[in-house]
Amino acid sequence: MYKVFVVILNWNGIKDTIECLKSVRRLQITNYKLQIIVVDNGSTDNSVEVLKKQKGTTLLENKENLGFAGGNNVGMKYAVEHDADFILVLNNDTVVEENLIVHLVEAAELDKKAGIFSPKIYFEKGFEHHKDQYVESEKGKVIWYVGGVMDWKNILGSNYGVDDVDVGQYQESREIDFATGACMFIRRGVIEEVGFFDEKYFLYLEDADYSIHAKEAGWKVVFVPKAALWHKVSQSSGIGSELNDYYISRNRMLFGLKHAPIRSKLALIRESLKILLNGRIWQKQGVKDFYSGIFGKGSYPSTPSASLRINSLRTSK
Repeated sequence: MYKVFVVILNWNGIKDTIECLKSVRRLQITNYKLQIIVVDNGSTDNSVEVLKKQKGTTLLENKENLGFAGGNNVGMKYAVEHDADFILVLNNDTVVEENLIVHLVEAAELDKKAGIFSPKIYFEKGFEHHKDQYVESEKGKVIWYVGGVMDWKNILGSNYGVDDVDVGQYQESREIDFATGACMFIRRGVIEEVGFFDEKYFLYLEDADYSIHAKEAGWKVVFVPKAALWHKVSQSSGIGSELNDYYISRNRMLFGLKHAPIRSKLALIRESLKILLNGRIWQKQGVKDFYSGIFGKGSYPSTPSASLRINSLRTSK
């Protein structure tokens, strides 16, 4: 029987985390054993006190915010040390469908060469990008993600299918460019070969980076349409925010110069020079920090929430 560990990262988001945990506890458990890990990423509210009272969970406490990459790595390492067969990295602002892991395990059993799996992800009701364009019966069926697509020319990641109402048009499993960090089901063999998230990123693009490394090691990254969850998409780190400016500008350089084709790398360098001359303040700082080798949390003054990471530039179909 498989051992599946769910890793949920919390940073001052206890309300969402508790709602996520309630849905996780409703999961159907068939051919696997489930263990739930909550990693508190240096919260400054009452998160730790509340989490200590949660039954059936293992709480790991970080003294400071290690970012999405570092925080999840703490939970993933614990899971590996305790003989996990699969690890589900799950954003705390999600609500899972009760058969989520059943379907993910089934997909893993069908294809032993597949190493990372992502489900169909809907906007939670009321969190759609364009709330007014949907009738009530469509809410809860509006797609946020049915696979990650990488535009290598511009070095931008996007979510396939975003804003579509699900009427059964995305029912085929397929290989994808990258799995979203909102929900990544990772086979132990991938971790043994690839390791953990690159903590240089801190926030944004670490999921795409990890997916590419897995592919380079010979693993498939797969979209599993039968598996589903709902995501309370944050609007607070949208394109143009200072947080987004800093981490995207810096991390696109890091990601692109590691993985992109040579022409795209040259274009990215030219773009970075333009940013240094005419970019917004935190775009400039992000590029400066890249060239200075300042990674991790970097120079950004406030400590961003782990849940903000998944909104980066994911708006294309």
